[in-house]
Amino acid sequence: MEELVYLDHAATSWPKPLEVGSAMMDALQNSGANAGRGNHSLAIGAGRVLVRARSKLAELFSVSNAQNIAFTHNTTMGLNMAIKGTLQPGDHVITTMTEHNSVRRPLEFLRQTLGISIDYVKVDRDGQVDLLELQRTFKPNTKMVICNHSSNLFGSILPIGEIGDIAKSNGAVFLVDAAQSAGSLTIDVKKMNIDLLAFPGHKGLLGPQGTGGLYIAPELDLIPLMHGGTGSQSENSEQPNVRPDRYEAGTQNGVGIAGLLAGVTKVMSLGPENIHLQEWELTQKLMEGLSVIPGMKLLGPGIGSERSGIVSFVIEGEDSADIAHRLDRKHNIAVRAGMHCTPLAHKAASTLKSGAVRASVGVTSTDEDVHRMLIAMTEMYGQKK
Repeated sequence: MEELVYLDHAATSWPKPLEVGSAMMDALQNSGANAGRGNHSLAIGAGRVLVRARSKLAELFSVSNAQNIAFTHNTTMGLNMAIKGTLQPGDHVITTMTEHNSVRRPLEFLRQTLGISIDYVKVDRDGQVDLLELQRTFKPNTKMVICNHSSNLFGSILPIGEIGDIAKSNGAVFLVDAAQSAGSLTIDVKKMNIDLLAFPGHKGLLGPQGTGGLYIAPELDLIPLMHGGTGSQSENSEQPNVRPDRYEAGTQNGVGIAGLLAGVTKVMSLGPENIHLQEWELTQKLMEGLSVIPGMKLLGPGIGSERSGIVSFVIEGEDSADIAHRLDRKHNIAVRAGMHCTPLAHKAASTLKSGAVRASVGVTSTDEDVHRMLIAMTEMYGQKK
């Protein structure tokens, strides 16, 4: 069997940089105490890792005060913290049809339990939002605008700077889902008027699973999603007001955050803009090669257009799950097929019944990976005469 070709970076990056595993092992062996839960040297050392990771993330996202970044287990947790900590009965939310279920499901839960109202702004065939339509959707009670930076189906990149300007001009809180952009696209929370930024540690930031975070603008006071021990103000029955303790109840994933620190450090040494360019060039080669397959339909922005490292496709008359299965079992190529937790995006793409195959590149992807994918697809499905 040939060496594995991993094209599922949109789900999680792999393999991780060697520095990530080394940092995690070092933390486990040499600073494995509970950060913030003691004054002995081991606990203090564990706390320093969290401080350094928070500072590095603040630098990456142009956050002026690192204390405004709360660690989470993943993007989903961050999104739930932001959504459920902000919205109240009677509020209106504007979001898009490209959102992940990590946005849609909390919103629909609050529609049922609190009576909030939601508008899902339509997207075009490339997965882009009409900004004029978004502007027309505002109501007097619009509390929040939510959008992903990059769609996990289309690979489209939304103009979050412009959307942030629109949200600010209408007095709405702006929440960005950076699951597919953190580490490969430039994010500046100040310039882009981002009030809340949810991000994963295990994708473009190259850290381990079980890590992530939420940036919370200093003027916002979210209702904490969880309440409990923080190692601070323990005499009070209420959750502390000090950040980040207010939003970090319970023991932190110190070993994972040590790995995240190493991952973010690696990303910053490479430069997100360089990572994005590498990924874009690989997607162009992949799209050009796939386009000659009979019955092929590529989703999202066309060849030559700006996009992230995601290429989703369907082949007329072929089952998406079967394509992915054959790539895995016959060619040792890992891709993902199905709904990708974004049914409204599939509705917009007219692929709700079929689902789609998603090949996604990352910082470790190579020309050879793309070549192997194209050879396999040509062997299985031929090419246009």
